[in-house]
Amino acid sequence: MTHLFANPFLSNTLAFVFALGVIIVVHEAGHLLVAKAFGVRVLTFSVGFGRRLWGFRRGETEYRVSAVPLGGYVRLGGENLEEATGDPRDFLSKPRWQRVLVYLAGPAMNVVLSIALFAALFMVGIEVPNLPDMPPLIGGVEAGSSAAKAGLQRGDRIAAVNGEHVENWQQVLMSLLTSPGRPLRLSVERNGRIFDATVVPQNIPKYDTGDSAGLYPALRPQVTQVTDGSPAAAAGFRPGDEIRRVDARPIGDNHDFVNYIEKHAGQRVEVEVVRDGRTVVLPVTPRNEGGVGKIGVGIGFFQRYGPARALVESVRYNVQIVRDTFEIIGKIFTRQMSAKGALAGPIEIAKQSGAAARSGFKNLLHMMGFISISIAIMNLMPIPILDGGQIFILLIEEVIRRDLSLRFKEIISQIGFVMILLLMFMVIWFDLVKNLPAGLLPGS
Repeated sequence: MTHLFANPFLSNTLAFVFALGVIIVVHEAGHLLVAKAFGVRVLTFSVGFGRRLWGFRRGETEYRVSAVPLGGYVRLGGENLEEATGDPRDFLSKPRWQRVLVYLAGPAMNVVLSIALFAALFMVGIEVPNLPDMPPLIGGVEAGSSAAKAGLQRGDRIAAVNGEHVENWQQVLMSLLTSPGRPLRLSVERNGRIFDATVVPQNIPKYDTGDSAGLYPALRPQVTQVTDGSPAAAAGFRPGDEIRRVDARPIGDNHDFVNYIEKHAGQRVEVEVVRDGRTVVLPVTPRNEGGVGKIGVGIGFFQRYGPARALVESVRYNVQIVRDTFEIIGKIFTRQMSAKGALAGPIEIAKQSGAAARSGFKNLLHMMGFISISIAIMNLMPIPILDGGQIFILLIEEVIRRDLSLRFKEIISQIGFVMILLLMFMVIWFDLVKNLPAGLLPGS
């Protein structure tokens, strides 16, 4: 297995097939289960499109794997007018509300999968920042950066961006990422005084997104890993411990903690941490390594909760992804952000899935959760041929109390097909631009 993941192309392919395969099966299973619950004939359950590679039949349903692994489908009996037989088990014979629920079940299962994955990750512990809970307090400024030139300092609090009040670091980061090469006016609070500073996030050409402009949040230090045989291991440190004080001295961020430990080589210190909501004091003596104190812990982002809290945090995390997605879509349509940086096709998804798998299975599951909720959002868009488009048509028919004409449905389905085709071409082109050397692209 190690040799497989040493090959980037092979690991990208395997991770892509695994991640997308699970997400597709879960999505289509939603359609299948709700259709069967309403007594609809289910003819085919396919993972992938195109030529059948393998499958079996159980009852009236054929379960198959098809050649093109970029989606899947469930074929229902009597789903189209030309296939309708008048059988009470035909899809079109069912009430509209039941048909809406059948279409809704696929995206709903993607949401459930995303919530389940993130909840499981939060229970075992994962190294991701909780940006919505971080105050907009500057914890560091990169030397020579736009923020440094604007005179910003560690400890400054960002009160507003371009006149809009911000309450957490998530809002600050979204403003930076979606403003490549454009000045941002920050209202900054320092020692009770408010002043304005302008920063310019540098464009990251590969993705057409902005960088952090040299700004970093103030992070309360958390233990992400403990080295075996280290002073920290002997003292009982655990991943997820949140460091509050050392020798009764409050610790503001990572720099405070690291600096204090490094200056106390060979001297016993008492570290106060919060663990599962309880305060624990851990005496530890930093090992002297060339005059610098080390206790053998990794410090960074970490989130771990009990089952109930993990579920709540997972829901919050998914809601934040949905909010960010629609904010980005809005900025694309208002031309404040390039679609190139926001959209990813199969090549980029495979690359990111492979990178996540190589860095650890938890990171791959995190990637799968993000893809799953993104697929749910996309499928609920009111675009003909997608689930959201079919639901929208059924709701219109319910309001006007009659079926739309077959000709009209054919036309909007063709329009929807062309839209999806153009979208696929566009994201694949973006993938090529991001991943191929410039000299290989036409016109470069």
